[in-house]
Amino acid sequence: QVQLVESGGGLVQAGGSLRLSCAASGRTFSSYAMGWFRQAPGKEREFVARISRGGVSTYYADDVKGRFTISRDNAKNTVYLQMNSLKLEDTAVYYCAADQGTYYSPSPIQYEYWGQGTQVTVSS
Repeated sequence: QVQLVESGGGLVQAGGSLRLSCAASGRTFSSYAMGWFRQAPGKEREFVARISRGGVSTYYADDVKGRFTISRDNAKNTVYLQMNSLKLEDTAVYYCAADQGTYYSPSPIQYEYWGQGTQVTVSS
């Protein structure tokens, strides 16, 4: 089992930047592909980004491509989400998640373990 704890959320003005972190404990972190999802009020949880076990492959939702970067440090058991050029519509609770599989899918069903989420609010 993997325990995930997100941090780094907060209030930021449109155009600004934030870096989210997700610290993992438990079983071997490098055995999992990691993903970031987000959920805005009244909306379904949606895929943001994914990184493979070794960090070689990354995937992004279309609306964050070029603005967000996912990375990981397996020595620190941590995955990051660097968010630049933030927009009002990026406001949501952001979750990290762990996937034992290797097949890429944007569906949250793919992921076995979830953190508690961190709030990101972008203001005008």
